[in-house]
Amino acid sequence: MNHPDISRSDIDSASRILGEGYGKFLRKTPLWKLPGKELGLNCLEVWLKLEHLQLGGSFKARGMLNRMLAHDIPASGVIIASGGNAGIATAAAAQALGVPCEVFVPLVSPEAKRARLRELGAEVVVTGAAYSQAFEACLARQRLSGALLMHAYDQVEVVAGAGTLAAEIEAQAGLPDSVLVSVGGGGLIGGIAAWFEDRARVVALEPELAPTLFRAREAGQPVDVAVSGIAADSLGAKRIGDIAWNVTQRHVTDALLLSDETIRAAQRWLWKELKLAVEPAAALGLAALQCGAYQPRADEKVCLILCGANMDPATLSATAS
Repeated sequence: MNHPDISRSDIDSASRILGEGYGKFLRKTPLWKLPGKELGLNCLEVWLKLEHLQLGGSFKARGMLNRMLAHDIPASGVIIASGGNAGIATAAAAQALGVPCEVFVPLVSPEAKRARLRELGAEVVVTGAAYSQAFEACLARQRLSGALLMHAYDQVEVVAGAGTLAAEIEAQAGLPDSVLVSVGGGGLIGGIAAWFEDRARVVALEPELAPTLFRAREAGQPVDVAVSGIAADSLGAKRIGDIAWNVTQRHVTDALLLSDETIRAAQRWLWKELKLAVEPAAALGLAALQCGAYQPRADEKVCLILCGANMDPATLSATAS
């Protein structure tokens, strides 16, 4: 049986594809270096990769466009199931390329993300209590329409596209000592770990209420888990992707769980102190540092991926109160 996997060469290829004539779609997002003490942390530097400023509002744009450019797209366009961010990225890429897009989202997805999908011209289908149910409905529809199936996190082109973020970090600043990465289905950590391999310490972070990688490690293989909580809209995959599982088995030692309370506190801090408006999934790295789940060395350069900003702005006002 073939097990899907990716390597640095896949990411190099994605970087070339995405760099050829599509600069108007993707942004090279800023990397902000801060002394650890400015964040109240005992480490040399914290690098904030501001990927929430990416077109489409998240890192997902990289993988979705890479997937679409690698295939001939049928007249029926593209189709995807998503908690929101992958759908938004797919819709934005489809709009840029002038092809139809249909997005299946679960009931847990925020209305702000659904509205953004419609603004981008996507046909939005709201169905199922969780991502897994929306995905099953999406598969049934794809069999009828023949549209190009886009997966939120478990296709080679999608994970390799996510890996271009890591290549961009290295081009901007060299190698960090560690990279703290939020995990849902695993597309982001799969790409980042495949790029850095063992040249930087890649740490997997998950909410306690959505522990897909953590439970897979306990079981020794990917398993279905119940998911809920503050970041379920974007980290709500009930099973770690096969590609991420294979890559993290080789290159990721640490898989840590964080409470919703610590995630919300970090999201609040980023807005209050740095005026960075990010969704809960993007705050896990800072949460791990602030609560002590991850304790860096005093001379460590720690990179945090602020992976997305697709949330209802009203929640920031509520968060800051």
